[in-house]
Amino acid sequence: MSDYSLIRKDFARQAIACEFLGSRFTSRVCWLLGERLTDGSRFGARVLGWEGRPDSDALPLRAAGGFHALKRKGEAGLAAVYPPEEADDETLWRALEAAIAAHDDFLHGFLDSAPQTNEVSRSNAILGAALHVAKRTGLPLAIREIGSSAGLNLGFDAYRYELGRAQWGGEASAVRIDAEWQGALPPLDAKLVIASRAGCDLNPLDPANEADRERMLSYIWPDQTARLARIEAALAAAARSGRKVEKADAAAWVEREFGGAGMTGEARVLMHTIVWQYLPKDVQARITAAMEKAGAAATRDAPVAWTGVEADAKDAASASVRLRLWPDGTDEELGRADFHGRWTRWG
Repeated sequence: MSDYSLIRKDFARQAIACEFLGSRFTSRVCWLLGERLTDGSRFGARVLGWEGRPDSDALPLRAAGGFHALKRKGEAGLAAVYPPEEADDETLWRALEAAIAAHDDFLHGFLDSAPQTNEVSRSNAILGAALHVAKRTGLPLAIREIGSSAGLNLGFDAYRYELGRAQWGGEASAVRIDAEWQGALPPLDAKLVIASRAGCDLNPLDPANEADRERMLSYIWPDQTARLARIEAALAAAARSGRKVEKADAAAWVEREFGGAGMTGEARVLMHTIVWQYLPKDVQARITAAMEKAGAAATRDAPVAWTGVEADAKDAASASVRLRLWPDGTDEELGRADFHGRWTRWG
């Protein structure tokens, strides 16, 4: 195998994942790049000589996002082969190759940042966990999110949810989460009050900024039109809210937000979705230590919760929805969720 075998293998891995997650088109882009990309361009040389781990750095999705960004900017060659248009593999590859030649510097620079999709369909799992915390504590929630990107999931309580046989949220909401719900329902009758909400990200995006919106939408797979429309609606809602995500290191931010005593009469909740795998080990360790310290100091009047929708070793095809709650010290898997929120299995 060539010296670039590790990179090419990871593009193949991502192609399989994209197919599984319902994007045949992005799967094809990943296959073609993995099989045919050369180091004859700045973009190609950087991809094939990637300094870091291609899997944890989401390298194939960075690359695919660059081409989608160009198509959304109106690049004619890509527009002719991207959905809703159709093209065979040879025609698609020629368009990708031409885009590399014409926009090498843009594609090279697009690799700088990790993908940020803020997939709002994961909010159904967030809602379920938040309802459990509200039911068990009987208190308003102070929501804190790491890896917030543009803060779309911070507004989870304003969305409309179709949870199989049940519904939650206002019918007038422009953001509708319609996903398959399996198993038991969360306590939909719990009184959910959000006392405050805040988020951080190493590279926060502003939903009111056109360039930031376009960058986020470029990471949404182009043949998933319903997903694109849903995130566009969530971006518009976030822009109207005026929420800003703080630029900060996740560990330092958690240490600050969960250090000291919490406010009496509120439950502090740390949440994150498909973020943990991208954090360095030392950052994970610091966050864990900070949350366990906060948990040890928690009281009935000032509880602490930690919930995440994250990949684990149990099932590579879905994410675990876990909830730790103090002062009880419970740690449980509430359910499993599709990585893009297409379904949630509770209980």
